[in-house]
Amino acid sequence: MTQSLLYSPLTIKGLTIPNRIVVSPMCQYSSKDGMANDWHLVHLGSRAVGGAGLIMTEAAAILPEGRISPDDLGIWDDKHIEPLKRINTFIRDQGAKSAIQLAHAGRKASTAPIWEGGHQLDIHNRGWLTVAPSPIPFNEDDTPPKELTKEEIQQVVDSFAAGAKRSVEAGFDTIEIHAAHGYLLNQFISPLTNKRTDEYGGNFENRARLVVEVTKAIANVIPDEMPLLVRISAHEWAEGGHTIEDSVKLAKLLKESGADLIDCSSGAVVKEQKIVVEKNYQVPFAAQIKREAAISTGAVGLITDAVQAEEILQAGKADLIFIGREMLRNPYFAILEVDKLECESEWPKQYRRGRP
Repeated sequence: MTQSLLYSPLTIKGLTIPNRIVVSPMCQYSSKDGMANDWHLVHLGSRAVGGAGLIMTEAAAILPEGRISPDDLGIWDDKHIEPLKRINTFIRDQGAKSAIQLAHAGRKASTAPIWEGGHQLDIHNRGWLTVAPSPIPFNEDDTPPKELTKEEIQQVVDSFAAGAKRSVEAGFDTIEIHAAHGYLLNQFISPLTNKRTDEYGGNFENRARLVVEVTKAIANVIPDEMPLLVRISAHEWAEGGHTIEDSVKLAKLLKESGADLIDCSSGAVVKEQKIVVEKNYQVPFAAQIKREAAISTGAVGLITDAVQAEEILQAGKADLIFIGREMLRNPYFAILEVDKLECESEWPKQYRRGRP
């Protein structure tokens, strides 16, 4: 059989990931004041025990008002460093690598956890006034967001850089910028949500300006050997929205700005999207960006078994496989799926007596 790529290492700059399986960022809505706690230790740590090569946190807000919900993870204060450092130590002890996703939710902030309906919260009851490139709400009945001034945009850039510095101090091996799913950076990129007339709006280059500035700012404060990832919505599935052709241009700009891999998701920018969800539905985006922008990519979305993941890698369509919901169902995905590819995997010695 052809040597498995899924279970082979991947080196990006100074980081070698032991296999190509990534635990995708997934909100847990379990923090208080942005602090990681025992839930995060067990949630992330169990996936490291389960053999995944790269373990990524949920979106960590770079400002309090950048949280999706009041219960989101944060990285806006030095107090957040120590609990994350403890988690990273455990992940490394299992032989895995760790990553943090830095984020600002923009107009999609100030919402209830999904199990409470995900609605926008009242500013007098756990909520706050959201911000965006333009004062356009996500839902018609939401309170319109405040349009960011240029001074406030600079604060966002500075806060991403400060969050990156804290992430390095906390011991993360790599960082991902969240510029997808209709959150703040994506709101600037999209012509559907950015109606500005200054240098941060209008043409493609202006709409991409903020994510480029954030990428450069982070690249300037992290170690030279540390890779930088960016998650984008490669296609918006909405008329007049950002397209895969735009994303190829964006990937080239991000590569020039210091990005080393594009994590290719899609959608969630506007309610009116017409998304076609099926097996491998986002893989073509990763393949096209990898091919046309000459940058490493990650594939994500309804990838649920090792054979499927291996086929994507063998076809040269992506370099990493990001797995989300399947990891919620099965934190031991990596060590249990290995037999399907007739490969060897190293089980934790504490669990070896349970191996089939």
